[in-house]
Amino acid sequence: MIINGNFGGVLGGKLVKVWLESEADIEDGAKKQIVNLSRLPFLFKQVAIMPDVHSGYGMPIGGVIATHGVIIPNAVGVDIGCGMAFTMTDTDTDIIDNEKKTVIVKAIMKNIPVGFAHRQTDGIMSAELLDKREYLMLKNHPILNNACFPADLKQVGTLGGGNHFIELQRDEATGKLAVMLHSGSRNVGKQVCDYFNKLAKEINRRYFSSVPAEYDLAFLPVDSQEGGDYIQYMDYCLAFAKQNRENMMNEITAILYACGVLGNQTMSLNVHHNYASLENHFGQNVWVHRKGAVRARAGEVVIIPGSMGSYSYIAEGLGSLESFQSCSHGAGRTMSRKKAKLTVSRAEVEAELQNKGIVIGKQNMADVAEESRQAYKDIDTVINNERDLIEPLMKLKTIAVIKG
Repeated sequence: MIINGNFGGVLGGKLVKVWLESEADIEDGAKKQIVNLSRLPFLFKQVAIMPDVHSGYGMPIGGVIATHGVIIPNAVGVDIGCGMAFTMTDTDTDIIDNEKKTVIVKAIMKNIPVGFAHRQTDGIMSAELLDKREYLMLKNHPILNNACFPADLKQVGTLGGGNHFIELQRDEATGKLAVMLHSGSRNVGKQVCDYFNKLAKEINRRYFSSVPAEYDLAFLPVDSQEGGDYIQYMDYCLAFAKQNRENMMNEITAILYACGVLGNQTMSLNVHHNYASLENHFGQNVWVHRKGAVRARAGEVVIIPGSMGSYSYIAEGLGSLESFQSCSHGAGRTMSRKKAKLTVSRAEVEAELQNKGIVIGKQNMADVAEESRQAYKDIDTVINNERDLIEPLMKLKTIAVIKG
């Protein structure tokens, strides 16, 4: 970990703490965004940067900040509530050969829409989630509401595309089967972020905000009507994302049961890594923004996925005060999607997965290199850089993967 009060050689910002071996490990775009964060007038204490950091919109992914009295849509991100679900079983993976994996992967792809696909009928929503939804539909944001509702009813229980995935995994220590999936609030979260970020820009411009527009970190006072509304819509997106992952996990375990490979489920997790919450740190109540970062309180179990075809981790949080009790959310990109496709061929990716005995399900393999192992940081290096934030509990190897 490096600790540098004048990060990047730029004066005027608050302290930045980075869980990496060297400042050189951070791309220039992310470095500039970190400096911008350190100069926010309402920033509390410091900026915490996780070892999977890379550029995002306004705030880098893998960033954690705490603020006094304001909330920043771009410091939460466009996929509000994006996160992970995990189920551990007592099934021996030795009984699942490639033929069985293929059957399972095809069944999952048949039952769970991926990419831009939606369900043909309304998905399952809890009574609590429906109540939140009904309340928001009464809000005076008709443009946003028309963009979100009723389309969300057919998006819940869908995977999406990009880096979202479903994996069957093997616990390295026990050989037991695990299921891990990565998804969020689908198009609902993007609509909410874009709408309130635009609103925040207008408000900041009207009141001559001291935050430069080029930072792309427009904010909303939490005690304003707009700030309060954003928090309520964000809360809906978080609940929606959790329900989305829960619905998919239920379908996957039903498929595993039907295929005769599901025993007892011994652990279940469902956690966010794109959100803001009011928390107490260093004796003050502040809005902690985690964008591509996971809350890791002492004893809290977290999910840290790797890249496609590599390893993922289940870990226990150590409650680090310096990171606002946070850790990384994954491996973190080293290449843009465009660069990955130019650098790694489809044939290389397919050959590597085949050599490792990994079955892949993907409707369009033409862009598979975008999510290749080479496009991401080494997950073991990421884990080693944050050993003061988490203690690994399980190391999990991919044996089958579904991508959007």
